[in-house]
Amino acid sequence: MGIRFLQFIVHNDAIKSDPEEIYGWRVYALACSACFGGMLFGMDSGIIGGVLTLTQFKETYGLSKLTGVPLADLTANIVTTLQCGCFVGALSAGFFADKYGRRLSLMAAAVFAIVGTIMQAAASGEIAVIYVGRFIAGLGVGAASMVTPLYVSENAPRAIRGALTGIYQLFITAGIMLAFWINYGSALHISGPAIYIVPLAMQGLPALCMFVCMFFCHESPRWLARKDRWDEASSILSLVRALPPTHPYVAEELTEIQEQLEHERRLIGNATFKVLMKEMWTIPGNRKRALLSIGLMICQQMTGTNAINYYAPQIFKNLGLNGTEAGLFATGIYGVVKMVMCACFLVFAADSLGRRRSLLWTSIAMGSAMLYVGIFVRVAPPKAGTPVSPAGYVALVCIYLFASFFQWGWGPVCWIYVSEIPTARLRGLNVALAAATQWLFNLVIARAVPNMLTTMGKAGYGAFLFFACACYSMFIFVWFLVPETKGMALERMDDLFGVTELVKKLEDEESVHERKDEKDISAQQLEIGPAK
Repeated sequence: MGIRFLQFIVHNDAIKSDPEEIYGWRVYALACSACFGGMLFGMDSGIIGGVLTLTQFKETYGLSKLTGVPLADLTANIVTTLQCGCFVGALSAGFFADKYGRRLSLMAAAVFAIVGTIMQAAASGEIAVIYVGRFIAGLGVGAASMVTPLYVSENAPRAIRGALTGIYQLFITAGIMLAFWINYGSALHISGPAIYIVPLAMQGLPALCMFVCMFFCHESPRWLARKDRWDEASSILSLVRALPPTHPYVAEELTEIQEQLEHERRLIGNATFKVLMKEMWTIPGNRKRALLSIGLMICQQMTGTNAINYYAPQIFKNLGLNGTEAGLFATGIYGVVKMVMCACFLVFAADSLGRRRSLLWTSIAMGSAMLYVGIFVRVAPPKAGTPVSPAGYVALVCIYLFASFFQWGWGPVCWIYVSEIPTARLRGLNVALAAATQWLFNLVIARAVPNMLTTMGKAGYGAFLFFACACYSMFIFVWFLVPETKGMALERMDDLFGVTELVKKLEDEESVHERKDEKDISAQQLEIGPAK
């Protein structure tokens, strides 16, 4: 990407001072290779919602015999089995990413996802095999959701770190869009059991792409530095930045990494799990970052975005669109809107508008869109067999606007933020905690939404009002608790959250003790007197 174009769309101090060479093709190729993990996330999320509406799938797996709450329960169980695996995968991935590296962890995640996909496609009417396959696939999806933003943020130049890490969200939306159109194409052009087997099998395509691409990528230089493999870290950082190892920029970045690691080791010594947990929760600056990461991921799910991702065809039906094909087509357009708006955010705003502003204005905008939909469904609920009313079309537009607003804030920004604010020693653990929180509340939403749409008023209007209130509440959360990090180096986050001040305090205390010890030694020498 040309430096002039970058300087035109990115407005921070780093883009003006850093060398042009660091924005070469390698860093973009590396980010895209890892972000197939995001497409895996999106494909698995989007495919299942469409498959659950297909008559052949319902008949094969017994959904056609159920109605009301029992149907909602079985539907939610099928969907949320993936989230259970994702929660376990995200929580355990932090350990493997820290011990074995980011690259190998991503490749292992791809293998789990491929195995789980094969089991789903080959289940042949056995609902238990669907459950097991979705859980195993979830282990891979959850692990990738944790490691991908971590890996990208550790390799990205500071000026465009937001945009590169945000590519993860772009690939999520691309996966959702592809999933929606795969469902629509299957419904139109495939018959028999293949109508749902093909979409289920296609879930493994992003995992296969990620596995192959990671063969050609290198390990994170910051992870190598943590393992005291400084020669490899210098070599890879030089390669990714397209600069010689002796270049001042590479030397400065390595020095910053080294200084941060020394500060962290001075605070608390060896990095066992128990020590890391103590470091995370007893040091105020680290505890603040951990709680902030958890809070952001809870808020992201409380927007209701995954309620639409998983159950979009049903939601569009509740808004008055009749027929499976019409619902799937509207869902496909929804996917296109999400991907296009996410791309626009990453290009024009991620490293210019900033994280905080993006979260603030989109909270109000998303809440307003959901509020209108809830009021419409309550006041003028659609009736089966009748055309969509003008107010109904406005409600459909609000669903698309909601998707647009989400991609300009709470979609990409949360992943950018939680992967950039932790210290180097705690980055893997912090991102794992954030990703696990995201999947836990993803599971809660996916499990609750079918029942919410069935029980919270006519056509589920109460569900939309619930998400509207949640979005408005998030504005208050961001206003008081979320600081701006745009354009800051990863190693400068400690300054923002106060850990550097703690290090300086410890250093001052050490120097005081050293001076006191020197005075005591001098006093003892005076008492003894000169040697005879």
